[in-house]
Amino acid sequence: MTRFAAVDLGSNSFHLVIARSDGGTLQVLDRYKESVRLGEGLTDDKRLTPEVEQRALACLERMGQQLRDMRSSRVRIVGTNTLRQLRRDSRFIERAELALGHSVEVIAGREEARLIYLGVAHGLAIGDEKRLVVDIGGGSTELIVGQGFTPLLRESLHIGCVSLTRRFFANDRITARAMEKAELNCALELRPVRELFRQSGWHTATGSSGTIRAIAAVLAAEGWSNDDDSINAEGLLRLREAMINTGRVSAIHFKGLTEDRRPVFAGGVAVLRAIFLNLDIKRMRVSDQALREGLLYEMLGRIQHEDVRERTVMTFCRRFDVDKDHAERVSQTALALFAQLRLPWQLNDPNAPKLLSWAAHLHEIGLAVAHSQYQKHGAYLLSHADLSGFTRSEQDVLATLVLGHRRKLPMDTFMSLSGTARECTRHLCVILRLAVLIHRGRSASAKPTPEVIAQNEHLTLMFPTGWLATHPLTRLELEEEAQRLITAGINLEFF
Repeated sequence: MTRFAAVDLGSNSFHLVIARSDGGTLQVLDRYKESVRLGEGLTDDKRLTPEVEQRALACLERMGQQLRDMRSSRVRIVGTNTLRQLRRDSRFIERAELALGHSVEVIAGREEARLIYLGVAHGLAIGDEKRLVVDIGGGSTELIVGQGFTPLLRESLHIGCVSLTRRFFANDRITARAMEKAELNCALELRPVRELFRQSGWHTATGSSGTIRAIAAVLAAEGWSNDDDSINAEGLLRLREAMINTGRVSAIHFKGLTEDRRPVFAGGVAVLRAIFLNLDIKRMRVSDQALREGLLYEMLGRIQHEDVRERTVMTFCRRFDVDKDHAERVSQTALALFAQLRLPWQLNDPNAPKLLSWAAHLHEIGLAVAHSQYQKHGAYLLSHADLSGFTRSEQDVLATLVLGHRRKLPMDTFMSLSGTARECTRHLCVILRLAVLIHRGRSASAKPTPEVIAQNEHLTLMFPTGWLATHPLTRLELEEEAQRLITAGINLEFF
């Protein structure tokens, strides 16, 4: 039995789902959830308060007990809005990885939206109609319009149940004015994309996440909804008015509302009410699946060789008119060098050869901007683009490899990477530089892949006998490269 695990480190709750693969589908074996309210502890200088950090780490220790015996390739742990905002030097992610026994990936908002849609779509009946999917988290809200399993339109808004409650209901008071101001704030966030989503042609609306499920449970328990798995505009309005009449967050005691959801319920209602009004939603179905299920199906797809990252890279290559034949030659040489250096340099990350190959295919995208310092243009594009399937750390590694594939090595950029990625990326960059150098002449004729011997940071390249003598330009470039690699602590010899 092949087990998979997905962990969603949200701004309000932490979720763990363990499932197994059964004939291409997933069967859930276990679920675990804690309301940590991570976003509640985010300070103005983008750190976590000690109390919230300890609460979060204690939860992760408990989750880690179920994950430590699982292979890393079968576990994905992602952080969303609050972790996106944390300062890199806060060290919370390092502590979280130690508690869980696996690496934590921080994903961008639009990537979060894609994974949410993937999870929700697998729980819906297959149809050709366009669907609107809404997910209200603790610190962000994702809107997606898709068809089948394909997201067509994605957006991540900086509004959520925790952040809105902190801002408008922090004094425990729920007034008509506070609710109106909260809804207006949501409307301002929605305004740039409102018409885009209204005119996208969706036919059905589906909501996911704990906030929307909690609202649906209250409406059903209070008799304000016709069924248990949907939310209607009239019932949502009645809930809003009832909350205002209650007057205080601490006094909310609706039927169907759990105690852990109560402190952030007012903010969640304000977000959903604003979305209903601005996108003209009359009825919304409720889905039990969300981000963590999307992660599980993504892992299953990668094992079945359906990696969305591969499609993303190929799309980028087409968009920036990459010389595909040349890029493929560089990639093959880089992978051949990697195969020889994997053991001596301990390049054990299963993602390493993929990232190296993708960087080889993308290393010239900056030429679409300008030839001068095109490696910097390419790195900027990769750092700031929405790359479907890639985590933020993976994008950072890709951008660093492209930045460092020629000229001066970006030692400061290497140091800015996380500790686990720093050394691996530095070594991958050396491999990519050598592959690019070997194919500098852009000839379609076969180039020899040199034999490589590595003793710590001492590299020896051995070309076929007499080859360098008949290729003096390559010899000269290798001499110049040897001088540049000294700054990276690499001693290069060749013959």
